[in-house]
Amino acid sequence: MNACILVVDDNATNLKLASEVLQIEGHEVLHAADADEALALLGRKRPDLILMDIALPGMDGLELTRLLKASLDLRSVPIIALSAFAMKGDEEKALACGCDGYITKPINTRTFPTQILAFLRKDPAP
Repeated sequence: MNACILVVDDNATNLKLASEVLQIEGHEVLHAADADEALALLGRKRPDLILMDIALPGMDGLELTRLLKASLDLRSVPIIALSAFAMKGDEEKALACGCDGYITKPINTRTFPTQILAFLRKDPAP
């Protein structure tokens, strides 16, 4: 299943790694370094999945997730938190803000494609 995936991450190394792994799997990858850039991209194209860094400059990833889930046009797009935060409760906090899943960084390049495929195959919430 080839999909269009938006990766929102302000760390160039993390962005490049996730993008390369996804492109090897045949996915189209869009990039955004912050919420403003992500919103501009989303105004032009609707992805099949969004990978959202939590610690973004300006509006953080959780606030951006809340904003996107409040949008009629984008609420059904799965948003997966992609975060270096691994403290107890962080995953629950991301899910409570509207994220559909949670993947910790650094990503495991061997399991990452399978994780993404599992999220793409889930039926979107109404």
